[in-house]
Amino acid sequence: MKRWSFSNLILVLGLLFIYLPMVILVIYSFNDSRLVTVWGGWSVKWYVGLLDNSQLMGSVMRSLEVAFYTAIAAVALGTMAAFVLTRIPVFRGRTLFGGLVTAPLVMPEVITGLSLLLLFVAMAQLIGWPEQRGLVTIWIAHTTFCSSYVAVVVMARLRELDLSIEEAAMDLGARPWKVFFLITMPMIAPSLAAGGMLSFALSLDDLVLASFVSGPGATTLPMEIFSAVRLGVKPEINAVASLILLSVSLATFFAWYLSRRAEKRRVRAMQQAMDESSGHPAWRPTVVAPPSAHS
Repeated sequence: MKRWSFSNLILVLGLLFIYLPMVILVIYSFNDSRLVTVWGGWSVKWYVGLLDNSQLMGSVMRSLEVAFYTAIAAVALGTMAAFVLTRIPVFRGRTLFGGLVTAPLVMPEVITGLSLLLLFVAMAQLIGWPEQRGLVTIWIAHTTFCSSYVAVVVMARLRELDLSIEEAAMDLGARPWKVFFLITMPMIAPSLAAGGMLSFALSLDDLVLASFVSGPGATTLPMEIFSAVRLGVKPEINAVASLILLSVSLATFFAWYLSRRAEKRRVRAMQQAMDESSGHPAWRPTVVAPPSAHS
């Protein structure tokens, strides 16, 4: 019988510490009792009741909308920042620009949220925009926060690329923008997808920044859950959290499945190309015999 090592024990305990609360949450989302601490049997009435809870479902839709637009904007801004920092090695203010790009990674969210709140208030007094804080200000705050993560992920990928491929394409007459969209973009597509998914998750999960820059009628899902939990955990919250876990799990599975299929196709194409190249007979020079003396 194989004995468990200390590292395996720590691994199992760590996984239980992370995933056991999620399993308990999903189980109690099917609890028939309104009291979370009392088990009243299995029921799906809280999932059905979500359709009538317009306030909670409205916050879910607002959070998804903000997270979707945040992912798009963060990928665009983060990719441009990553290109500047990797493809332009020396320019005036490079150190300052790099520090500004990565500053949100180490800055406490309370400081970032307070700074953005003061910025929006000052802008409203000077230019009259934004008239009131809402989904737009939340989107701007989340984009500012998530662009740093995208920049770090894309920079790591750009540093690994072989520039000779892009240089060969430009030597053949391709313009820089065409090289970017046809060669560079496909090679960094996995990092762009990873940055977009990370930005979506960070925006959907954020509470601190949204609390500072939100306004009336712009309550996101984390804010709604936080305000409801202070009065006690409701079964509807367990149901919403379970649906989010299910959605994230399915999205992660499909992303893994599609990447695995793409990797298999790539390996199969490489193997087929190697087989075809090795299957051709070696080239041999044709030897012409000299004419005989009797001819």
